[in-house]
Amino acid sequence: MNEVAYFPQIEAIKKAKENIKKIIAETSLQKNLRLSNEFEATVFLKREDLQIVRSYKLRGAFNKIQNLYQDNKVNNGVVCASAGNHAQGVAYSCSILKIKGVIFMPITTPKQKLEQVKMFGGDFAEIKLVGDTFDDSKNAAIAYSEENNAAFIHPFDDPLIIEGQATVGLEILEQVTQKIDYVFVPIGGGGLASGIASVFKQLSPETKIIAVEPKGAPSMKTSVENGYNTELDHIDKFVDGAAVQKVGDLTFEICKDNLDDYLTVDEGKICDIILQMYNRDAIVLEPAGALSVAALEQYKDNIKGKNVVCILSGSNNDITRMEEIKERALLYNGLKHYFIINFPQRAGALKELVNEVLAPSNDISYFQYIKKNNKETGPAVVGIELDKKEDFNSLIDRLENHNFDYQYLNTDSTLYSLIIG
Repeated sequence: MNEVAYFPQIEAIKKAKENIKKIIAETSLQKNLRLSNEFEATVFLKREDLQIVRSYKLRGAFNKIQNLYQDNKVNNGVVCASAGNHAQGVAYSCSILKIKGVIFMPITTPKQKLEQVKMFGGDFAEIKLVGDTFDDSKNAAIAYSEENNAAFIHPFDDPLIIEGQATVGLEILEQVTQKIDYVFVPIGGGGLASGIASVFKQLSPETKIIAVEPKGAPSMKTSVENGYNTELDHIDKFVDGAAVQKVGDLTFEICKDNLDDYLTVDEGKICDIILQMYNRDAIVLEPAGALSVAALEQYKDNIKGKNVVCILSGSNNDITRMEEIKERALLYNGLKHYFIINFPQRAGALKELVNEVLAPSNDISYFQYIKKNNKETGPAVVGIELDKKEDFNSLIDRLENHNFDYQYLNTDSTLYSLIIG
């Protein structure tokens, strides 16, 4: 274990656990039979999705605010910026301690998240909607903090936040009797991963800690590869609980020396896991909450016969996102394909596509006719859902054998986003 400027010590983490025990649920560590059978391993799920605010974020937020409260440093309240779980943790902490909290959120924040923050914060949380992005809200929150001498509660890059999140690791070790070989932990800003790594490196150093990020936002992996904390120019914000452009300076220093591997997972794979966990295990996960399970496939040879823990970090998923989640999963699995098909302007052309090109198990799930003045052909955007991805090549063969003029959209990201996205 290499020396770093700050490294969370077990005594500080135990103190954090004592600080937060009155409001934190000790979440269960459950063996999952389906995943254990699939990967020929013993797979445990650490159910932080069942935390009071439905994510682990409450641990760090309350630990930080409780310490400030005890030191009489919250006379002017606290302030944070968040579009999701951190906001709920701060709001709930303020309601418990009966102190004023001001929470800056982007104007684009979904209504469901706003309502959750209001519910957990009650009369003690004031929401301010500022800007279109998290950075806009963060800058406004920092300015407010300085102008009003209110304590700024960082979502991840703070020792007390990290020590609060580290209590997840303590619980895991208290809940098992056998050796843990692997822990898969999601990474956004790095607070949870830093906390987990610090606990296991001190109490169970033989355990491998595997960090998992979304493919569209690999900020920690990129930083470790570059050797310095790197801000990404662009990220895919779909996995909103783990999509950050830059990890914390503290968390980077801890993670780069104490994590054993860094994986990225395609957003489509994450969506597939969300649907699997819901349909097969009755577990509701947000995209970030599914990261750890989504990474198991990449480690299937390593974990065979081993004891594995996947941390399910949260379940704050807006039901309105489910259609997009299903769509991304189908595209990732090669089960949904979009075309622009130029139908000849003659009777029976569409019938020919349905009866002679599509197989009985194929389904037209999207159809939009594009009106044009051309009297010979009429283009339509057609979405076709397959039963098996192996059916794709035969579908293409039948399109060409029946002389259909088409353009495939799945591989043309610009055209796909304009027409379908």
